[in-house]
Parts: sequence; structure tokens; C-alpha cells
Amino acid sequence: MTTAPHRMHQPDNDLVDLVFGYMRDRLQYDPVPLDHPGEGERLRAHLAGLLNEHGNAPADVLKLYDHELSRAVISADSPRYLSFIPCAPTKAALLFDMVVSCASLQGISWLEAAGAIAAENQVLRLIADRAGLPEGAGGTFVSGGSAGNLSALVVARDAARRRLGVGPQARLRIAVADQVHSSVKNTFNIIGVEAFKVPTVDRRFTGEALRAALAADPHPETVIAVVGTAGTTNEGIIDDLQGLSEVTRERGLWFHVDGAYGGAGLFAPSVRERYNGIEHADSFVVDPHKWLFAPFDCAALIYREPRLAKAVHTQDAGYLDVLHHEGDEWNPTDYAYHLTRRARGLPLWFSLAVHGTQAYTEAIEAGLTLARETAQLIRETEHLELLHDPQLSAVCFRRKGWSEEQYYAWSRQLLADQVGFVTPTGWDGQTVARFAFLHPGTTMEMVREILDTMA
Repeated sequence: MTTAPHRMHQPDNDLVDLVFGYMRDRLQYDPVPLDHPGEGERLRAHLAGLLNEHGNAPADVLKLYDHELSRAVISADSPRYLSFIPCAPTKAALLFDMVVSCASLQGISWLEAAGAIAAENQVLRLIADRAGLPEGAGGTFVSGGSAGNLSALVVARDAARRRLGVGPQARLRIAVADQVHSSVKNTFNIIGVEAFKVPTVDRRFTGEALRAALAADPHPETVIAVVGTAGTTNEGIIDDLQGLSEVTRERGLWFHVDGAYGGAGLFAPSVRERYNGIEHADSFVVDPHKWLFAPFDCAALIYREPRLAKAVHTQDAGYLDVLHHEGDEWNPTDYAYHLTRRARGLPLWFSLAVHGTQAYTEAIEAGLTLARETAQLIRETEHLELLHDPQLSAVCFRRKGWSEEQYYAWSRQLLADQVGFVTPTGWDGQTVARFAFLHPGTTMEMVREILDTMA
């Protein structure tokens, strides 16, 4: 017996109702449950035989996902998810992400997706304005900070090669501090440059330290770029962007700012001055799926002079020639290493248009306030020690007298009890605890409940 090959693409009202019903329920969870880590053997047993020749009843597959698979995924959008960097998308953004998916919207070229790209570019312009970048700045949305850092630093490398008149074999270095994100270190391995490591001052990369390191180095001409961080992942520390930008302008170096986590603070008046100097960046990354309340995966990559990125990233092929002969021609594929891409900036655009920028400012300020109040509570608790005054919404602290094993046992028990997801982190070679506050639904009552378990 044969079936029509197009049957998978025909409308199916029952399937639509089934899936939409699940999505409606999931969107109305209040609060979102944390759920638990998965057990490999159990999951494999449930999945055994599922991918077969004839398929399965949709209701059975969805039931398996709901009852087994989804509950083995820790929910990053729970207000009790306080590890790594949470994801707390607005309901408007989540809903519009469904629109992007169900319409199979892509965002490759102006020819194919002008409407989507125009909306994405409106958001990029808003972010560029908050950073103080010039009118001509622009870029694209990529999957995350790692993709953004890689794409930007490839442009920095190639721009330096042209400026210096050197080839791929030339030794090139990029200045970083020891607090730089792991994705930047990984990028260096991929693009064939070396790290020029500069010591931090109170865990902060400063212009003074950079200037001194360059003056002391026998080959400073091999340093082509500087990476500053607008909110380190572990502690939320903002580098001396003003000082770093002065050195880069003095020496003609590319200035890249990794604001994947902390860049959203540009929307918060209480901390905006800490970002002074970012307006001189040649490239800048911020992940809206972190602190701008967009769903995964969404990172904004912005260049001061997009033409430099276009010269590096535009892919040449006969079938692509038509993309560069159409109308306003802003092809997001020309500004990062990607070609195929989804219109991942649209959920953020929709949510911003629905709620307004002030709502975002208030939500970000809520996380900053929670961090400050938590830090004060830790100071007042005898058996706890605050390790650094929070600059943004990350708080690192120590439970006096605890061993590494005690931190990990505590973390596992918190999750088992569904009190919170708080994983240990490293601090100067020691194991400590860390909160990352992003979700506006996280309360001081939740924080006190968690800290009480450390008594």
C-alpha cells in the first residue's frame, strides 16, 4: 500500500488542536516548574522503537514528550532557575516565536525576507542607539554570543591583515583579560590568532593595564584587537570600556565588546554610565535570549562599519548572485559566518512593539535591585561571605566552612526539592555559590528560602 508523498504537508486540524492545546497549557504555567535532570537509561527505554517505518499516533508521541522528555529538561524560564544565565522570554516573544516557526520564516536575504529583515533591523538600530553607535551601524541576529564573537573577530583579523599587508601565516594577537568568556578563547583557536593576556585589576580589564602591557611587550605591532567584556558571566563585572577604547583609538586597534549577558544593562539608567566607552566599539554582541527576554536562540551582532563585515562574510556562488541585485539589499547572511538563518530577531521585535521599551527597563532594573538586596542579606548573615559587590545581576558568595562536596550536595538537594537550581562555580580556585538574577518573577522570598538551606 502506498500513500501520497505530500500527505505530511496537508492541513491536519486534529494535529493543530493537539499541539496548540499543549502550547496553551505550557504558556499558562504559573509558576513554571523547574523539573529534573534526566536518567539516560530511562529516556532511552521510552524512546526505543519510536522512529519506525510507519509512524505513531500524534497523541501518543506528544504524551511521551510531555510526561517523560519535557520533564527531563530543567526549565531555564523558571523564576527559580538561578544558574548559568537564565532565559526568561516574555509570553509575547514566545507566542511570536511560534508565528516565525509555523510560517517557516527565514531571514537569509532582502530578496526573500525583506519584511522580516526590516523589523529585525529596527531592533538592531534600537540596541545600537542605546550603545551610542553611529547611524550607519548595523549587523544581524545570530544564534548566540559564541557565534557573534567568532563572526566579529574574523572581521577584526581580516581587517588587520589588509591594514598590515600580511598573509595568513603572520603572527597576530588579540588583547584579552583572564575573565574573558570561554567562547572568545575558543574563537582564537578557530581563526588562528593568539591571546595577548593582560592582568586584571580587581577582576576588571582596564585601559591602564592594557597600555602598560603593550608598552612592555617587544612586539606590540602584532596586537590587532582588544576584547572588552560588558558583564562577565561569572561575576557580572563590566570592564573599563572607556579606558580600553582610548587605547584602541590611540593605536588603531579593533575594539570588540562582548556584552552577551550584561549588554542588556544599556537599557537600565541605574548602571548605564558603567558602559561608557562602548560607543567607540567596532563590534558589539548582546544576547536578547539572556536579559532582553527573548526565546533561544537570539544574539544581536552589531558593527560600527558593516561594510567591513560584508567584505569578509559575503559568500560567493553563482546561485547567490541574485541576492546582491535587489532593492535595498540588506542581507543578514553577509554579516556573520552563516548563510542559512531563521528570523530569530522577530520574537524580540514583536515583544518590544507590544510592551514598549520602558517595560524592559523596569524588568532589567528589577534584576539589578534583587542582586543588590541579596548582596546585603548575605553581608548580614554570619555564616555567609559576599565575594564581590554586584555590578549587574550576578552574585557570588561563600558558605563559610563548606567543602566542594558540600556545595555540590547542597545544589543537588535544592533541585531535588524543587526549591531552586543553583549550581556551584569557581572563584580563585575555590568552589563557591552563585546567583544569576534575570527573571522578573524571582523574589526575595525565594532567595531567602534558598539561603536558609545553607544554615
